[in-house]
Amino acid sequence: MTTRQLQAIAREHGTPVVIVDHDVIRRNYAAFRRHLPRVQAYYAVKANPAPEIVQTLYKAGASFDVASFPEFMLVHENIRHLPAKERQDFIWDKIVYANPIKPRETLEALNQYKPLVTYDNAEELKKIRKYAPSAGLALRLRVPNTGSMVELSSKFGCDPGEAAELIERAFRTDLVVEAVSFHVGSQCTNFDNFVQALNMAAAVMQEARSRGHEINILDIGGGFPAAYNPHVPPFGELAKRINAEIRRLFPAKIEILAEPGRFFVATAATCVARVIGKAKRDGKTCYYIDDSVYHTFSGMIFDHCLYPLKAFKRGRNEICSVFGQTCDGLDTLSQSEELPNLEIDDLVYAENIGAYSNASSTWFNGFPPAKVVHVNL
Repeated sequence: MTTRQLQAIAREHGTPVVIVDHDVIRRNYAAFRRHLPRVQAYYAVKANPAPEIVQTLYKAGASFDVASFPEFMLVHENIRHLPAKERQDFIWDKIVYANPIKPRETLEALNQYKPLVTYDNAEELKKIRKYAPSAGLALRLRVPNTGSMVELSSKFGCDPGEAAELIERAFRTDLVVEAVSFHVGSQCTNFDNFVQALNMAAAVMQEARSRGHEINILDIGGGFPAAYNPHVPPFGELAKRINAEIRRLFPAKIEILAEPGRFFVATAATCVARVIGKAKRDGKTCYYIDDSVYHTFSGMIFDHCLYPLKAFKRGRNEICSVFGQTCDGLDTLSQSEELPNLEIDDLVYAENIGAYSNASSTWFNGFPPAKVVHVNL
């Protein structure tokens, strides 16, 4: 969107405001499908669970990766209410429940839908057998996460050496393992992670086959890097490596899934905020804006992400500090931002803030989350 359009929306709706451009979401989805034609995309709803985004991606052809029962029902409710001409009968096997650890209440609620659920240990297998015996299973492997912005391998995934036994144990208890899955870590710019993970998954599937268990689904998880800045390697380069390994390692009958989240939505949103305070501290200008790390900028805390601020006003940039509106010293957006001389009520904006941002907003200090405006629906 143009800066003129962003300012017009801020004037109409007030600040802080997050503008989500669905044309960008559709372009990102189309790019994913173009570069990875054999891979069905299951949008990771946790990246941004806005119902409007779920509907846009469903219409484009996406399936969904959920990590909680509320996310599971969110997808269902927002597809069910689409006009009949815009939807097919919803098929539950188009959802992957990709959280390897689930409370028994969730398993009991899921069982009627017979979804595909992940597991990575023997205790989880016992719970699934008791509370969701109708579910299909996906065994999640622990794979290298080196160089990814958010590392997941210390929390989830079984060692590849114990994978065959966990698959065997599931079949012995009358459960069916339908898939092998992995996750290379969020915002992965080390493409060797994918190469190593694909080879590890192929070896596990071969071992399972040698024991009489044919597994025909591979879930390659998420981690596909969003273009936050020019230094992020192009997605096309990663896709070439993934495609080459898939062709080499997996026959055509193997169904390939993926769980992109930030890749679809990170670059689709811009936050506009207003300067509400200005001070000089230790010779440096400090600005205070009407958003915070407890709100739209929560990705700075929870997602290890930075969102450079830009000004609509022109002028010579100077090094300054920018703070959020709450009364917490943690609420620091930058100690070395480059902005022109701003005054109270001037507007600033941050791009590429659509993933793991307003989705994590709180009401800390009594400040409400930013308003969200969806455009080009």
